[in-house]
Amino acid sequence: MTIWKTNLDLPSLSRMHRGTAIDHLGIEFTDFGENWLEARMPVDKRTIQPFGILHGGASVLLAESLGSAASNFSIDNETHYAVGLDINANHVRAVREGYVTGKATPIHLGRSTHVWQIMIYDSAQRLSCVARLTMSILERNQA
Repeated sequence: MTIWKTNLDLPSLSRMHRGTAIDHLGIEFTDFGENWLEARMPVDKRTIQPFGILHGGASVLLAESLGSAASNFSIDNETHYAVGLDINANHVRAVREGYVTGKATPIHLGRSTHVWQIMIYDSAQRLSCVARLTMSILERNQA
């Protein structure tokens, strides 16, 4: 059974992020299933650090972007919205080229918080980063 409460489609998701950090870093939402969302990010001059490897902050931005989008699509957007509360990440393998792909899956979908696990892999499917994101679910002001 799907967790999505708002119609999730990749072209709309891409349009929503035009002109943002996600767009600037070349992040593309690529696929989704009943309880997961996936995106990829290039390892290039926008995302590397001075040693020529993927910047940990870029990996965290990918992770938070995935979890935040997933959270917002798994709630009723007429009455609520989700914002990041906490994120942590472990960088387990350096990546020098190609793309990294992140996949967000829920650990907990509660009324006031969501917790997401985001696994990021290099082009050879080797784990590069694992992140956990906590989202706060807030009520929209009713006028």
